[in-house]
Amino acid sequence: MTESSSFSIDGPDTLRGALILFIVGLGITGYGAYDYVQQSDAMRNAAEVDATITEMDVVTESSIGGAAGGEISYEPRVEFRYKYQGTTYTGTNVFPADINPEYDKSNAEAVIDEYEEGESVTAYVDSTDPDHAFLKNKTSNQPLIAAGIGAMISVLGAVSALKKYRTN
Repeated sequence: MTESSSFSIDGPDTLRGALILFIVGLGITGYGAYDYVQQSDAMRNAAEVDATITEMDVVTESSIGGAAGGEISYEPRVEFRYKYQGTTYTGTNVFPADINPEYDKSNAEAVIDEYEEGESVTAYVDSTDPDHAFLKNKTSNQPLIAAGIGAMISVLGAVSALKKYRTN
């Protein structure tokens, strides 16, 4: 006896819903790609500056569903002041990307444990955008993960749209 089973994801019930899913996926893909390029540019244009740690905290973030069903992640926030070309700025980015890595609570605490309030540290300023500074001069793969998820959503939307279009 042979049993055959197939895995299927049907997607949205309407052509409009499928097209919306496709467009949302494209938006997520575009934002992830943009953020990856932005962080690469920020690192390429980075100028080292002296900074002073002013505040540290672990921020709790929850996904859809919150504590009742969604995932909870933690973001280390390290606020610092720095001067660049005579102007004083305040930064909060640990990494150059806007899409931050997700941490569990102990890993987020470990990041902020690297710093002390009042401590002088080296920060990196994007010389083409002095408002954008960060503490760790290394890339994050989170933007690429977001772009990949967006691409999968777009493909699902496109396949669903084609199925709905062919049946109409």
